[in-house]
Order: sequence, then structure tokens, then C-alpha cells
Amino acid sequence: MSATITPVDDPQQPAPPPSSGAGRLAPRLVRPAAAVVSGVLLYLSFPPRPLWWLVLPGFALLGWVLHERRLRAGFGLGLLAGLGFMLPLLHWTGEEVGPVPWLALAAAEALFIAVGCMGIAAVSRLPCRPVWAAAVWVLDEAIRARVPFGGFPWGKIAFGQADGVFLPLAAVGGTPLLSFAVVLCGFGLHEVVHRIRAHRGTREVPRAAVAAAAATVLVPVAGAFAALPLVDDSAEDGTATVAAVQGNVPRLGLDFNAQRRAVLDNHARRTEELARDVKAGRKPQPDFVLWPENSSDLDPYRNVDARIVIDEAVKAIGVPTVVGAVLDPDTGKLRNSLIRWDPDKGPVETYDKRHIQPFGEYIPMRSVARLFSSDVDRVRRDFGPGKEVGVFDLSGTYTGLVTCYEAAFDDAVRDTVEHGAQLIAVPSNNATFGRSEMTYQQLAMSRVRAVEHSRSVVVPVTSGVSAIIRPDGTVVRKTKLFTPDVLVDEVPLRSSLTPATRLGALPEGVLALIAAAGLGWVAVRSVRLRRAR
Repeated sequence: MSATITPVDDPQQPAPPPSSGAGRLAPRLVRPAAAVVSGVLLYLSFPPRPLWWLVLPGFALLGWVLHERRLRAGFGLGLLAGLGFMLPLLHWTGEEVGPVPWLALAAAEALFIAVGCMGIAAVSRLPCRPVWAAAVWVLDEAIRARVPFGGFPWGKIAFGQADGVFLPLAAVGGTPLLSFAVVLCGFGLHEVVHRIRAHRGTREVPRAAVAAAAATVLVPVAGAFAALPLVDDSAEDGTATVAAVQGNVPRLGLDFNAQRRAVLDNHARRTEELARDVKAGRKPQPDFVLWPENSSDLDPYRNVDARIVIDEAVKAIGVPTVVGAVLDPDTGKLRNSLIRWDPDKGPVETYDKRHIQPFGEYIPMRSVARLFSSDVDRVRRDFGPGKEVGVFDLSGTYTGLVTCYEAAFDDAVRDTVEHGAQLIAVPSNNATFGRSEMTYQQLAMSRVRAVEHSRSVVVPVTSGVSAIIRPDGTVVRKTKLFTPDVLVDEVPLRSSLTPATRLGALPEGVLALIAAAGLGWVAVRSVRLRRAR
């Protein structure tokens, strides 16, 4: 007969710890949390904060998050990074219309980033992965800048680098090359750390691999310093004295247009005060004056009172003045126009904004958009886009015209320089976005454009921040928000073309081809691997 022995727990031995759901979950949350943090770091690198360098750890962290992830994981992690980036960056879009448009736009932009990160995860198994990954990011930015509804380039990495060491590269290959260099450097930092950690504890570290990784960090930095001679603010074609008028608006928000006459009177009054200051010797006589976008929402061709107010102000200062106006033709769509107003001849030339803002100046799919926000009906009549490049001859200075939102589009700015602009004007209206970060983000774009094309840039804004920018991207004068003011300064005029202007969209096209080649390589390898199995 056999005895059954029942084991007895030793009271002196600790019991094994119970399986904890939280303990199993925590490691799974590390990468998603890091993805969000990487997006937030990208946001924090943008103005008004001078923390441009945060973009580098942001992409280094994103490189770790996406390293050799599957496509589905890359998409999900990229979506989290995109939301961490775009939700705070685009918060100003809901300033007066509530959270729904803001959340919808941020989610749509985050989806683009998610698709890009899926591609970055795919190429992370290739040799020289930081190069492929950075090219994929630029391809993603290029697509975002074109679709849907003409694209939305806001949030291009290049636009956060107005104070950064990489800025001179804008003069070499425009915003695509600038974005590529910054992203490459960030991913390169991750690659260096990864290579060192992968061989920690071994006798020999593969120097060639570490050197190649380090090159992805050092080459963009060295390239930026090599491009410094292209950043030049000398006066090739002499100088011009320009005045930028900020008349201010009666109140913040979407309803500022309800007092259109008050907005017009504010700008006319400031111009007449400038004329008195010039006569008294307190300010220099400008060669021409720039008013902002929407400085006259009363059509001066149809409204006699508005025409008289503008005409008297321009005659008082006695020089050509660019007036931003909403034109209301008998048939067809409204036009967001800039008018060259001569003190003797009156309105003599117009430029119609070419890149008009969807859901702001026109409503695509109006019946669908109305389901999300009734504010779409504030735009009762859509604006139509212009077709001609805007370059005005203002007292002998050829001035390229880029209206507000257009500053985000590479072609809109480059076209004016190719058509002979010696100076760029960016008349804008940011009153509907209150005291948000939007105006500072847009000002940074103009600073990048100044270096990209080696041109002075003057930014007159209805409510601020108005600014005068040198060709090297330096802001020499600027106003405060919602404060009437006039900026007068002598700016250098230039006619030479930077490599970025000459090359046009070619750098972006080359980088897009590199990205496509990397993604194609991944696809071919995947097919071969499946066949081998």
C-alpha cells in the first residue's frame, strides 16, 4: 500500500508574486507614451518658443518608437505622435468656432503623419535607415501640402527652424531640404545611440557602422554652416523705405468684419498720422505703404465712401499704397484682392489671392461640413482663386505679393521672385485667431522665406504681429498684438536668385524619389522573403 504525500508550503519561503495585469501592461505602454512625447517635442520646437532644437530629440525618440516596427504598429504609433504634434500646434483653428473644426483638422493631419510613420517603420530595416526615413517624412510633407483641397502645409518642420542653425539650408534647397536635414539629424541621433547600445559589452564596436550613423548627424550640421555664405542681406539694388500699417480691429473674433468701416477708418487714420509725422520730420518719407489683407472689406469699386476714405489717406502720404480689399463683382465669386493705389490715379492694378483657404474663404462640401459646425454658414458666398502672379511696381521697387495663407506654399512665394520681385510683402489678417500662437507661426514662415529667396519680407497685419524682416531672416521691427502701429524702415533690395529659387521643386522631387526608392526596396525584399518561405 502506497502512501500519498501531500506537499506542505514552507512558511519561511516567500510565495511567488501574483501575476499583475498592470505589470504586464506597463511595458506595452512605453512606446505609445514615447510616441506622444515625440509629437509634443515637435510642437514645442515651433514658435513662439525659441526651442527649435527640441525637434532633434523629438525625432530621435520617434526613431526609437518606430524602429523595426510592423506596418500596423507604425501607423498606430505614428497616429499618436501626429496627435501629440498637431493637436496643440493647430489649437488656434478652434479659437472662435469651437473644438470640432480644430479636432477634425488635427486628426486629419495626424492621419497623414501616421501613414508617413508607417513608411518610416518599413524602411527602418534598411541600411542607412535615417536617410530613407527622413526622405519619407519629406514625401509625407509634400503630399500634405497638396491634398486635399489644395493641401495644408502648416506644420512643416522647416517652419519651426527660423531661429535654428539649419536655416541657411533653406537658401540651398528650400523648405524640403531644410526639413530633410533636420529630420535626418534627429533620426541620426537615434541611430548613433542604437549602434553604441547594440554593441555595448562587446570587445569591439563596429567603427564603420558608428561612423556612418554619426555622419547622418554631422553632415546636415556641416551643410548648414557651409551654406552660410548664401545668407546675405546686402543691398544689391539699393534700398527702399517702406511703411507697414497695422490699423487694428474694433474687436476680436469672427465678428470683427461687422464693423468693416471701422477697420478701414483705422488704417486710413494711421496712414494720415504717418503723413503728419513725415511732414513734421518725426519719421522718414516712405517710398510706398503696405496695408494688410482685409484692411478694406468694403469694395472700393462699388462703395463710394470707402473709395473716398482710401483715396484721401493715400493722397495724404503721397506714395503708392497697397490696399487689401474684398472685391464683390456683379457675377461670380468674391475676390480677396490687393490693390495698387496711386495718389494721383487711384486704383490702377489688382492681385487676387491664388491659394484661398478651405473652410475659411470657401466651403468645400458645404452640406457635409454643416453637420460638424454651423459656423460654415458665416461664409455665405465663396471666394474664388486668382490666376496671375502678383508683382507690383511701387515707386520703382518690384514687390512680390503673397497674401497671408499663401506664405505656407512654396510655389506661391517662389513665383513672385521668379517674376522679378526685389522684396516680398505678406499682407495678412489674423484677427479671427485672437491672441493665439498662429500669428507667430506665420511670422516664422516669412522669416524662412526671407532666407530661402534672399529677399526682405514685410508683413503688414490688421491686428499683429506686423514685422519687417531682413533677407537673413532677422526681424528688425515688429508690432504688438492688437495695437495700432506703423512700422517704417529702410530695407535692402536684391535681385540675385538663390539656388533654392533656381532649383524650384527639384529638391523636393529628388527627396520624394529617394523615399519611393526606399519603400520600393522594402516591398521587393518582402516579396522575395515570402517566396523564399
